Amino acid sequence: MDTFHTLPGASDRLSASLARISEPVALDGGETLFHQGDPGEAIYAVESGMLEVSVLSAEGRKLTLNTLGPGDVFGEIALFDGGPRTATVHARASTRLARVRRTRLLDELGRDPDLAADLLALAGRRLRWISTSLEEATFVHLSPRLARRVLHLAERFGERDGTLAFSQVELAEHLGATREAVARVIGAWRHRGWIEPARGRLRVTDASALAREADTDPS
Repeated sequence: MDTFHTLPGASDRLSASLARISEPVALDGGETLFHQGDPGEAIYAVESGMLEVSVLSAEGRKLTLNTLGPGDVFGEIALFDGGPRTATVHARASTRLARVRRTRLLDELGRDPDLAADLLALAGRRLRWISTSLEEATFVHLSPRLARRVLHLAERFGERDGTLAFSQVELAEHLGATREAVARVIGAWRHRGWIEPARGRLRVTDASALAREADTDPS
């Protein structure tokens, strides 16, 4: 059963429709699904594995918008305008996806126009997430933002002992910060006994302390 059958926030009717017209896609680790600027012609659901969503500035600076895992859905905006992809998506590990092509979905809407309201709700969830991310980037200091991201990644992709296979550079790319700034925060956390950093990895040793840091009032 693919992920569209249990799509979070979607009606049973929409989930069933998407599952019926979906097709499987498999990616090897390091393989790119699509690049920023490619035609937006499908919506995807992650069944297994891990994907990175990133953009490049005009100067070539990379910003990681999100890391996706099982149960996540992406590509919704392309369903409405068929415009180019606004980000690059590549697999950090072997990944299985379910894909619904835009042309097939438009045919489905032609048979059941009421599905359009459900799709708008799905896109609304994505826009709300974007708005929250922008608010955090503008008003929340680096240390609480980094704590939130580390806890989120550890919950979704961490090992049982709290180890997270993300480097300081990759964490900086998630936050739009410099590696040096992230390194200073991680150094302070290490001194307090909250984490144990290693090359290309870190282990959370005091999740409660990080959770308190994550809840720090940005004002």
